[in-house]
Amino acid sequence: MHNFTKDVWPNGLRAIYVPMQGTQTLTLLVLAGTGSRYETKDINGISHFLEHMFFKGTTKRPGKSDIAHELDAVGAAYNAFTDKELTGYWVKVDSKHSDLAFDVVSDIFLNSTIPQEEIEKERGVIIGEIDMYEDTPMRKIGDLFEELLYGDQPAGWDIAGRKEVIRSINRQHFIDYMDKHYRSKGVVVVVAGNITAENAKEKVHKYFSTVKEGDVPKPLPCVESQSAPQIKVFYKETDQCHIILGARAYNMFDPRRWALGLLATILGGGMSSRLFIRIRDELGLGYYIRASSTLSLDHGYFEVSSGVDTARVAEAVEAIMAELKKIKANGVEEKELQKAKDFIRGGTLLGLEASDDLASFFGLQEVLTNDVLTVEQKFSMMDKVTLADIKNVAEDIFQDKNLNLAVIGPLKDKAGFEGILKF
Repeated sequence: MHNFTKDVWPNGLRAIYVPMQGTQTLTLLVLAGTGSRYETKDINGISHFLEHMFFKGTTKRPGKSDIAHELDAVGAAYNAFTDKELTGYWVKVDSKHSDLAFDVVSDIFLNSTIPQEEIEKERGVIIGEIDMYEDTPMRKIGDLFEELLYGDQPAGWDIAGRKEVIRSINRQHFIDYMDKHYRSKGVVVVVAGNITAENAKEKVHKYFSTVKEGDVPKPLPCVESQSAPQIKVFYKETDQCHIILGARAYNMFDPRRWALGLLATILGGGMSSRLFIRIRDELGLGYYIRASSTLSLDHGYFEVSSGVDTARVAEAVEAIMAELKKIKANGVEEKELQKAKDFIRGGTLLGLEASDDLASFFGLQEVLTNDVLTVEQKFSMMDKVTLADIKNVAEDIFQDKNLNLAVIGPLKDKAGFEGILKF
């Protein structure tokens, strides 16, 4: 369906070309295999801060808004993102402006000057972003849940960092961090859209030949230890409680991940999932309820997230637990499993119609796992999942020693939850 070519340069830089029929756009995505999990506590937040600084001027485009002016002039979509294990920079353009896309993205990636005066200004912007997340409980709850799971180690820290660290990071920190983490063996360049593989390859060679050569560090292993259910309640004056109830699960290399994804879909994927019908339609407890799995390099978890009426939050947790217990005890039916497979298949295909989505699909796999599965290969792995696989995963992860609950809302303590949190 989508043929791709992978190129590994002598210096270790990886490139992926995904020509597409029927589109006039081109997306260039550059990924670095580093993020907040690669930080130490004294520079926590630097990966994300650096991502902002890359747009503040280069040797070729010294003005802080030069980059934006050039890209806006051709109606480009562009942005960057930082996660725990990767950082990405992308531009999507009308393909006739592909040289501009390459020129700008390679320029910010290779020639950013990180001006001191812009660092000072951007501190305020980042602190504003941290405040925004603090004021958005639906977003903040995810950070709180990971803090509960992983505690005081990189996997448990916020990507944006802490304000006192953001205030103290200096230019030398950025230079040292780039020198260590932005090297050829950790970089993946993805080109997707209206371009031939040959042309894409030429452009990557032309624009990215000066990526600093070298290896990149690996993150410290994530340490997990838990023997009983854990609860974290964060007091905030909100109109509803936001909760994540979850369980420790598998990393992105574990063959059980396919069954885990399907289990999450059956429980909380879409408006006809078990949890949606029970929590929203039957009990009227809240507006949103969903389940998903989050997979990292050496750890992962299953989660159910919801926003519920504060007066009925214990009832909601109880109702979610009841659904988890039911699926653990009885498994699922064949038609439910098939529906989940079709749901994921349809959603995946809908999500891969645009060049930027396709670039992410291939690039994220490559930068994290050094390997790429095509859409067809992913579907094939998913299709092999049996009813027994689903039941085995439910029995394996739905145990007291894996269970965690994070809550944000106007609650003073965790009283009322302890008795509910047990399988």
